[in-house]
Amino acid sequence: MFNEEIILSKWVSDMYDMDQTDMSDVEFALSIVGEKPKRVLEVACGSGRILVPFGKAGHTVKGLDFDAYMLEKIPAKAKGMKNIAWQKSDVIKDDWGKEYDVVMLAANFLFNIIADIDYEKAQMLVIKKSSDALVSGGHIYIDYGYTLHPENWFANANETVVWQGTDSNGNTGKMALLDSSFDSKTGLNKFIRRFELLLSDGTEIRQDIPSTKHFATLEQIHQWLEDAGFIVEEEYGDYRRNPIRETTNRAIIWARKM
Repeated sequence: MFNEEIILSKWVSDMYDMDQTDMSDVEFALSIVGEKPKRVLEVACGSGRILVPFGKAGHTVKGLDFDAYMLEKIPAKAKGMKNIAWQKSDVIKDDWGKEYDVVMLAANFLFNIIADIDYEKAQMLVIKKSSDALVSGGHIYIDYGYTLHPENWFANANETVVWQGTDSNGNTGKMALLDSSFDSKTGLNKFIRRFELLLSDGTEIRQDIPSTKHFATLEQIHQWLEDAGFIVEEEYGDYRRNPIRETTNRAIIWARKM
């Protein structure tokens, strides 16, 4: 997923499923998309945490994701469902298909893109590809971790543990972020992603991965949407429909393709 060793990728997929149990974002997304069945594409669907509930709600859904270990978790969750599909895909390079009613860029994907091109260009590209994949009048749904003061989020030299635990194979470890910095002029967040794992056979693995991400401002996202032919219809700062403000931590956008 982040150029880590295979054993770490498998560990990450288990940790994600164990940690991501709060469904408030999924319930909110379902309320925005509505009950009428739609053809929905989720970009970076992971282990199906959002994709499967959308299928159960009656939508015809397809998920794309780069991580095969995440995708392996979907079949058990989607057992017996005929209206759900998924495939391994590099969403930057591969074609997404056409004629969708909704494209989902949920779960902070806009900040967690995996690409070998300039990060900001990758962010712009996924919004453009969302437009290309939609029918006229279709919608894009963006759920993006957002703050009016990104320097408070990202300028942190201390270690921040993201996941810690034991996977289904008995491998125990943690993933942490450290030496995080933020450049307010470029919007770039640079940090080290550290994996430390003790395998069930006693082997120890440690890997440090230098990482860079681009924090897009709301103004930038609005411009990218406009350039891709979207009109913003709804915008919120949290799952209680509050506006984006000092105390909120999301940018949730529902925009229509003209």
